[in-house]
Amino acid sequence: MNLQNLWFVLIVVLWSGYFLLEGFDFGVGMLLPFLPRDEEEQGQMFATIGPVWDGNEVWLVTAGGATFAAFPAWYATMFSGLYIALLAVLFFLIIRVISFEWRSRSTSPRWRKVWLWANAVGSFGASLIWGVGFANLLYGMPIDSSGDFTGTFWNLFNGYTVLGGLTVVAIFAFHGATFLTLRTTGDLLARAGKASRDLSLFAAVLGAIFLILTVIVAVNRNDKSVFPPVLPAAIGIAALALAVLLVYRGRWTWAFTMTGLGTIAIVVTLFVSLFPRVIVSSTNFAFSLTVSGTASQHYTLQVMSVVALIFVPLVLLYQGWTYHVFRARVGGPGGEPTH
Repeated sequence: MNLQNLWFVLIVVLWSGYFLLEGFDFGVGMLLPFLPRDEEEQGQMFATIGPVWDGNEVWLVTAGGATFAAFPAWYATMFSGLYIALLAVLFFLIIRVISFEWRSRSTSPRWRKVWLWANAVGSFGASLIWGVGFANLLYGMPIDSSGDFTGTFWNLFNGYTVLGGLTVVAIFAFHGATFLTLRTTGDLLARAGKASRDLSLFAAVLGAIFLILTVIVAVNRNDKSVFPPVLPAAIGIAALALAVLLVYRGRWTWAFTMTGLGTIAIVVTLFVSLFPRVIVSSTNFAFSLTVSGTASQHYTLQVMSVVALIFVPLVLLYQGWTYHVFRARVGGPGGEPTH
């Protein structure tokens, strides 16, 4: 494997890590207006993600930085074509970040409710746009021979890309609900379990439809064979189906594992369907951007590989330790044992 392909794989890993980890805290955010019955339970839900949400967002910064350094032409076209969408993501992330801090600035129920909803809206909006944006890379964006985006914001929306956005929202909400079954106690735990069951079938069906359509889009619009995209798609469908079965059996730890695997499978299926291209051109397929055509020089990739080899394991160890430290349930005794 050459360094260009290696860094493409590493970027897939970074985006997968971001969707896996940020996915459940986006999911918790989306459920904030609906699960808690009082101020105490709202505080418990915030506390489940409070110690980890900012660490999860490091994966976004790293993925964006790695894309910029390893594939500058890909970064330039993607960020110019999706700049309105990315500004919207930034807006949703900002109001979500502010909600964690400003909610505690007052004891007024109205004030706290405003920031609770800000977190929910920010989580929903960011999830939706990420799904739409990544689906566009495969479906095709209006790109000319110079790699410049020639369309408008509204060119980003069609049946497939909107389905991608809704799929990400549904799976993140399901992922977040299963996470809450591992971190809460008492009545809130019971409602988190019910939310998991209520969301499970809808999220699994939507995820399966999107994964199947992704393979079809890869074949029809990116000149791909059915294999290998069908492999991660099949794994994702199986994982989501198992998650449905597991939540109905109350096997919360395994259910969370399967929603996480299903989330990763969405990302991997999209990128496997893209390779060796990084953005498909809907203007002319020959104008599509490729891994080799957008990569940095070999020396740059060599230096980046050495840095990544040193620091990525350290980051993983630190984040793993953080999750270990904050593994206890929020809300005191009374929770069901996990399986």
